[in-house]
Amino acid sequence: MTKRALPTHFTLALFGLVFALPFWMVFVLATWRGGEVLAFPPHLWFGDGLRENWEQLLARIPFARNYFNSFGIATLSTVFNIFFCTMAGYAFAKYRFKGRDFLYGFVIATMAVPGFLNLIPFYKMMVKFGWINTWLPLVVPGMAGAFGIFLMTQFLTNSVPDELLDAARIDGLTEFGILARIIFPLAKPGLAVLGVVTFVGSWNNFTGPLVLLPKVDSTTLPVALSALNSRVDNNLGALMLGNALTLLPLIVAFVFFSKRIIAGLTAG
Repeated sequence: MTKRALPTHFTLALFGLVFALPFWMVFVLATWRGGEVLAFPPHLWFGDGLRENWEQLLARIPFARNYFNSFGIATLSTVFNIFFCTMAGYAFAKYRFKGRDFLYGFVIATMAVPGFLNLIPFYKMMVKFGWINTWLPLVVPGMAGAFGIFLMTQFLTNSVPDELLDAARIDGLTEFGILARIIFPLAKPGLAVLGVVTFVGSWNNFTGPLVLLPKVDSTTLPVALSALNSRVDNNLGALMLGNALTLLPLIVAFVFFSKRIIAGLTAG
């Protein structure tokens, strides 16, 4: 490391510590009891209230069931979104058909519509379908999101040459064969970005489960933890422990896919 690089590395390390501090505090405060969470100056090291917070958390909400609901909904949403958005992105990026530009523009325009605008008609539709208190309304309508289609269209347009696809067709590959053996392997950085964005968005979704999964045993972690906060006094330690456990999948996903995420954002 040269002397010129020292200020840059020091500045980056300082910013890294500043951004990491809130995450550190969540895990530290998860080990302190209710009233001690709000102590000033704040605790910077672990306490001895982890077991008590864990017992209180399990006693107040069906935490394991809520965790399973969150993980299942987020995983299914991610898998379906990756598959269908990649297919749509491939069609928009590599096919020439009548009305393509209009249809693509319409998909992009839907990104400007606030989600709250159609909340009431969407809820009425789900009631008619009999999907309330099931995973279906949180998985099926978002199988091909506008952002995912836009991202994969841009990525495939810039990253997959048309000559490679023509060569594959000459060799006898079908379109689904091209998708499975060429598009998906070459699009891994873009898929990583889309997967992480979709998983985080579904995992942190609060309004959807609050409206569509009203029962505490069928809802997801964010809604269950908010109910915990409103029902029990002086349980901030248990609430912080729930928040810490909620953060774990997101941190693990970023650690394992960080290189592909950076590559995907750069390429796309």
